[in-house]
Amino acid sequence: MKSAVETLNPTRVRLTVEVPFEELKDSLDAAYKKINQQVTVKGFRKGKIPARVIDQRFGRGAVLEEAVNDALPKFYTEAVNEAELNVLGQPEVDITELKDGETLNFTAEVDVRPTIEIPDYSGIEVEVDAIEVTDEDVDKSVEQLRERFASTSPVERAAEDGDVVTIDLEAKVDGEVLEDGIASGVSYTIGSGELLDGIDDAVKGVEAGGEATFTSELKGGSAAGKEAEVTVKVTQVAARELPELDDDFAQLASEFDTLEELKADSLKRLTNMKQYDQATQAQERVLEKLLELVEVPVPEKLLEDEINTRKHNLEHHQLGQMGLDLAKYLEIQGKTEEEFDAETKEAAVKGIKTQFVLDELVKQEKLNVNQEELTEHLMRRAASSGMSPDQFAQAVVEGGQVPLLVGEVARGKALAVVVEKATVKDTNGEVIDLDDEDEVETATEVAAEATEADATEADAEEKSEG
Repeated sequence: MKSAVETLNPTRVRLTVEVPFEELKDSLDAAYKKINQQVTVKGFRKGKIPARVIDQRFGRGAVLEEAVNDALPKFYTEAVNEAELNVLGQPEVDITELKDGETLNFTAEVDVRPTIEIPDYSGIEVEVDAIEVTDEDVDKSVEQLRERFASTSPVERAAEDGDVVTIDLEAKVDGEVLEDGIASGVSYTIGSGELLDGIDDAVKGVEAGGEATFTSELKGGSAAGKEAEVTVKVTQVAARELPELDDDFAQLASEFDTLEELKADSLKRLTNMKQYDQATQAQERVLEKLLELVEVPVPEKLLEDEINTRKHNLEHHQLGQMGLDLAKYLEIQGKTEEEFDAETKEAAVKGIKTQFVLDELVKQEKLNVNQEELTEHLMRRAASSGMSPDQFAQAVVEGGQVPLLVGEVARGKALAVVVEKATVKDTNGEVIDLDDEDEVETATEVAAEATEADATEADAEEKSEG
């Protein structure tokens, strides 16, 4: 077999392959054997029909077609390996010449990873938000905890802001009560915004036993997006009572003995959260600067597939879980379909460039992923998917997606290497030294998000459900 490579553009090549006919012998034998098992010829036992009889009865062309279909993948793979190509996706194969007993010639056009030159990135500088936790932030955190320990007691008065009301609901569209538009004994905190638009104004001022009617757009169910006439009946009004902010509350709501200890813990927790956000911001901004430094051609077919994958995951996984379709989502977001398509394309281009650049860095820096790093990443991904680690791991293995997870961790380590050499300052001008362990973890998440790692979770969920 002889092969040659022609570069069509930085991301696509054409392979020209010439195969001597004798190299088709194994595939021809397999073709005769397969046809032997499928046909019946009077006077011959099944599977024992001579090749010449098959040629006479069914045509040599049918045998050649079967043999070539069997042989092409093997010869294509040999040509790819011989040329040391890093191919992307499936090839477009064209048989240019097939002479029985002489030769098989074909061409294969396929996308390839572009050659990428990574320049010196040690001079990257980025600015991130300074970490600042105020007394007001701590007080707000403690107040949220206090809200969770509020008690309620029924009152005989009209409902007010902050009260918890027990209500019955009935929704009508075009005068007809919806089958899924009736709910009884619903507990609702006035002002929380957790139910329908307009319900707060409707129930305020209503006592137990009273009712009110209002119009609202339904957020879910069989008539999602339609205007409905909603009747709400208040069966109970209860006032919320917050516990006193003192040491007794600290002991009730936490493992601490005093309110001061509880506040100190809140300060520490909020600071840790801000540090994590700061690290994530640093990773994202360093990645953006890195991508600006590198020229990365993007294969058209790969870009098209990536855009379609992102749209599929949004429509069939994220929006499906919320009971929305794409049209309703765009309406809520205030975007046109053209704007959505442009944003999706931009994100897809960034994702492909991120993967190419970081994969090249993995090779350049000779980075490896050990079992412990892979396990830790799998645990985090399982938690974000809502599946147990065992379920997620089983789905990933069955779906053949372990290499994808390994790639995510490796790219995270590559980004962490770049961040380590970058200069990161906060808005106060202070140089930030990110924690090495947190650096790899956040870098993995940032790199995975940029390359649309949600596809892995979506595929894992589909595998688990199947």
